[in-house]
Amino acid sequence: MNDFQAIADRVEIQALQAEFTDAVMMRDGARLAALFTPDGVLRMPNVPIELVGPEQIHAGRAKLQEQWDFFVQNTHPGMIRIDGDTATGRAHMHEIVRLLDGREGLNYAIYHDRYRRTAEGWRFAERVYEVRYVDTSPLGGSAPRDAEDRTAFTAPADAERLERTAAALAARGFTVELLDDAAAARARVRELIPADATVFTAASETLRLSGIDEDLNSDSRYRSVKSVVMAMDRTTEADRIRRLLATPDVAVGSVAALTETGSLVIASGSGSQLPGNAGGAGEAIWVVGAQKVVPDLPTALRRLEEYVLPLEDTRSRAAYGQPSAVNQLLVLNAPTRFARGTVLLLREAIGY
Repeated sequence: MNDFQAIADRVEIQALQAEFTDAVMMRDGARLAALFTPDGVLRMPNVPIELVGPEQIHAGRAKLQEQWDFFVQNTHPGMIRIDGDTATGRAHMHEIVRLLDGREGLNYAIYHDRYRRTAEGWRFAERVYEVRYVDTSPLGGSAPRDAEDRTAFTAPADAERLERTAAALAARGFTVELLDDAAAARARVRELIPADATVFTAASETLRLSGIDEDLNSDSRYRSVKSVVMAMDRTTEADRIRRLLATPDVAVGSVAALTETGSLVIASGSGSQLPGNAGGAGEAIWVVGAQKVVPDLPTALRRLEEYVLPLEDTRSRAAYGQPSAVNQLLVLNAPTRFARGTVLLLREAIGY
């Protein structure tokens, strides 16, 4: 091996180390797993965790991530020794973390690595995490929520999380379909709703951007509740408006968040869309983008308050000249007894 090749190998291995840290910080499990050989091992004896192969590494990363409130890692290159198509090395790192259970702290550690040259380039054959110093004193700072949670709440869930969420919804009694994109959902909604059905569409960026809202409220094939209500007097016909909104044949909308355990979280400022979703409609259909999947209910409520509400407030002020608020909150852990609930879960992000 000539000197130029040795330099190129060293640069590529250092890039591999940096890619590992970036994939962890960006919560990109698929990219992280791809950095290992098929029999590659990630060992963290202090946790303790031992993950063998990309599939286990991908799943293990997701389980660790679910515990984070916030996490920041910095890695610095150390020694690298190259021996043909294999190499050994170390990387020095420090990280700060706060878990959802309140544990927090700072630690310094070393990654002890073995690398192997593959057809795709250098990959980790083994990465062992050795903690050298831990400080569990309360952290003085906090994560800037707007920056951190925008990434956490806008990134589409990967295939594994979507499958897990779909299975949880089905176990709770919801009808669930995994669809590729908004176009597929738009077509499927038209198939699910029979002709001449009364349909109420909740205010939803997902429905607007996908074209579903326009389809259901402008096509004479359906009886649009929204079109009727918009022409009615809010004072003299308030009681009839209430009944029309509460008991359509089909209610169509989206959610603020969907938990991996199979719960739907729906918020409202006026409350107009909640009765239909809660069982007043004969059938409710929710179109849910992949970015709305969160680990659990506390994270769902945080997504609602810290991410969804500010965006909806901006929309409401522009559209109606007044602020939005979470005045009513509906959490559906199962469909109601006398109404069918269908979740069209997309593999792409749409809406907020």
